Amino acid sequence: MEQIDFELEGDYVELNQLLKLVGLCDSGGQGKQIVASGAVYVDGQQELRKTCKIHAGQTVQLDDVAIRVLG
Repeated sequence: MEQIDFELEGDYVELNQLLKLVGLCDSGGQGKQIVASGAVYVDGQQELRKTCKIHAGQTVQLDDVAIRVLG
């Protein structure tokens, strides 16, 4: 499994934007489609809220990629 460390600037990042910022999709709109498909997990739980606030310390998983959000 590939692991990406993402350095958070601010209090949170929206889930669809996080996918875009780490390069897993080309746009926030495409990120929303990926989240809506049910393929994204936050801390091991399926997440369907496209603009879910992701905070430092959380882990987001899409397929075989894990994104660790650092503060």
